[in-house]
Amino acid sequence: MHFKEEYFRFILNKKKMVKVSDSARDQVNHLIASGQHDSNSFVRVGVQGGGCSGLMYQLDFDTELKETDEVFEDNDTKVVVDKKSILYLAGTTLDFSGGLNGKGFVFTNPNATRTCGCGESFSV
Repeated sequence: MHFKEEYFRFILNKKKMVKVSDSARDQVNHLIASGQHDSNSFVRVGVQGGGCSGLMYQLDFDTELKETDEVFEDNDTKVVVDKKSILYLAGTTLDFSGGLNGKGFVFTNPNATRTCGCGESFSV
């Protein structure tokens, strides 16, 4: 096993990959039950370059696993993360906010050293 793989496994064992709050779980279930997404869907989260802080969160529903995916389950919700995004998202909580400041999924990431005002981008 290579050093990168050993470090990767160490990180995954130390931190739960992505935690899912009750409100995020409820919203995922609602979106699937309402027919907006396939009943076999899971939540795919990731990170890509961009945004005012350097990295942006991605969230989508998907039904197909890729070779580079890692699968996790928390709070009865299946979450899939590509291997490139794992170290950026280790320990992150996925939440859902329906408040006055906007409605949508929210990432609470303990690895982020800086976030933008809208909360959609971050840096580590």
